[in-house]
Amino acid sequence: MNNILSRRGFVAGSLPLSAALTAALGPAEALPAARPAAQSPGLNAPWDQMDVRELQAALREGKLSCERLTRHYLHRIEMLDRRGPQLRSVIELNPDALSQARQLDADRHKAERGPLYGIPVLIKDNIATADRMATTAGSLALAGLHAKRDAFIVKRLREAGALILGKTNLSEWANIRSSRSTSGWSSRGGQTRHPYLLNRNPSGSSSGSAVAMAAGLCALAVGTETDGSVTSPASICGIVGLKPTLGLLSRDGIIPIASSQDTAGPMTRSVRDAALLLQCMAGRDSRDAATQDLPPGAALDFEGALRKDALKGARIGVIRAAMPPQPQVMALFEQALEVLRQQGAVLVDKLEIPNQAKYAETELTVLMHELKAGLRDYLAEFQPDAPVKNLGELIAWNRQHAGTVMPFFDQELFEQAEATEGLEAAAYREALATNRRYSRAEGLDALFAEHQLDAVVAPTGNVAWLTDPVLGDHFTAGGFTTPFAVAGYPHITVPMGMAARLPAALSFGGLAWQDAKVLGLAHAYEQASRRRVLPAFLKD
Repeated sequence: MNNILSRRGFVAGSLPLSAALTAALGPAEALPAARPAAQSPGLNAPWDQMDVRELQAALREGKLSCERLTRHYLHRIEMLDRRGPQLRSVIELNPDALSQARQLDADRHKAERGPLYGIPVLIKDNIATADRMATTAGSLALAGLHAKRDAFIVKRLREAGALILGKTNLSEWANIRSSRSTSGWSSRGGQTRHPYLLNRNPSGSSSGSAVAMAAGLCALAVGTETDGSVTSPASICGIVGLKPTLGLLSRDGIIPIASSQDTAGPMTRSVRDAALLLQCMAGRDSRDAATQDLPPGAALDFEGALRKDALKGARIGVIRAAMPPQPQVMALFEQALEVLRQQGAVLVDKLEIPNQAKYAETELTVLMHELKAGLRDYLAEFQPDAPVKNLGELIAWNRQHAGTVMPFFDQELFEQAEATEGLEAAAYREALATNRRYSRAEGLDALFAEHQLDAVVAPTGNVAWLTDPVLGDHFTAGGFTTPFAVAGYPHITVPMGMAARLPAALSFGGLAWQDAKVLGLAHAYEQASRRRVLPAFLKD
């Protein structure tokens, strides 16, 4: 092992997660010997499928403590993530989780309680935390390094009373290193496995957050998205995932790809939990100019927007061009449309989002330019002690450690980004203008105005493909993520059933700052359909 790596150890790579768990629990709480997950005592509990409001009630009434809930999740992480099916969704645990849980319990009757008080949350390992956990984007180049301060959304979570339980694995560098990468793989965390069929891919880049949430390893999870990195793994892993309007959540402290598209987003069991988590993280941040675009007086009570009758009279556009060529997914989509009709929605069928082809190539141009500048700025502010200071140095570091960092795929996208000429380059400015024009004013805005729509729906994408480290991801035609990612508009995915033993999902998309409306429509569908199925961790 290289000297740099040997003197800067990392939890998920050099220290087994079971050892980290034993350290967190203490010798008196050592876990039982490995056995099949289904036979593990105490693996399942009544609160596993409770939403946050129900958990809060149990905590308030003394039926549950934060410490007990935290121990339960630590036990599930050991038995499902490290042992048993070995999901590998958690890259690092908070070594202070239990002591913090005990403190939250002790302060419950004297502290002003936030809406997430005592609720354990897992966050993606590209979100900075100023604690004893590293922030690495799954890369060995940052292993063992700690951020200088919390990301803005982490600060908001702590203020709401949440307990940061740990960090989740991800597609290394959020899937921007190579065009033939394998989603859910990082050199620090290894390959995250699909919770329904273990040989299938969980999609990315928020793979770990999706799998951990689906497997019940936490109460709430947070991912990040540039184009599909929340909504795709959420749909493929059978949970709810929301990509909010750009600027609703601060990007401060999140290892970036592209400032014009990046955002964090909730990944949860239910739309209600997504709404609550969103309102706890949302707000203006002086360090992120995009949050200043939040309309004056905008209501951030997203949970209050949830009504079972929200679909009644709503005009919903149906985007069949996004339907993947998988017969069972097509059948599930038709069933979902019938649920919408039964709930009183007015379906406007066979619509197409205009002008998508006009930013099919310029999206990547923008991402490449913004990645180079954004990564340099993040490292300077949050991790100045890193062995790399910019993208060029990172490329060189990866080459030096290619045996461990690039065993399956290269870094041609990094090299392409390094070759760009900065944010003043004409190629960048023209590409950004193209993206905004055709995704917004002459794209979604025009479509919604012409048909007086409240939202559009489509299948989020296809079901999970086989994990293939040699050839990389196997995406198929169809999908719904790019128009809303490029425009920066809200997009939520909700389970709509099982196809060939794998989850499929329905997407709702809306216009800028209409997150509450999109959440309300998705909640109404979820309550009427209830199509989520728990994972069984099958081998094939």
